[in-house]
Amino acid sequence: MAVNAKHLATFILGAAAGVALNKYLQTEDGEKMMADLKEKGTQLKSEAEGAIDNAPEYFEKLKSQLSELLKTNFPNAEQAIDDVLGKKPETDLPA
Repeated sequence: MAVNAKHLATFILGAAAGVALNKYLQTEDGEKMMADLKEKGTQLKSEAEGAIDNAPEYFEKLKSQLSELLKTNFPNAEQAIDDVLGKKPETDLPA
């Protein structure tokens, strides 16, 4: 792939943007922005870790709520699913 004028101009513009960003970040406003970004990143990280820790309990609660909803609104749902899957009903009779 040959380097043409468009590629060179893109590279130069990207480098200029990088230099301008570096200059801005060295100002007081830039330092404040970086501190705010770091604080927000730390906050998001702790929220994500909390969500990961709470996920098993959340899904267990969701599963029980869905089960209760199905039992209440569709009392024959378990039998219908067993019929579709070809499962035979379990009997409590001794063998």
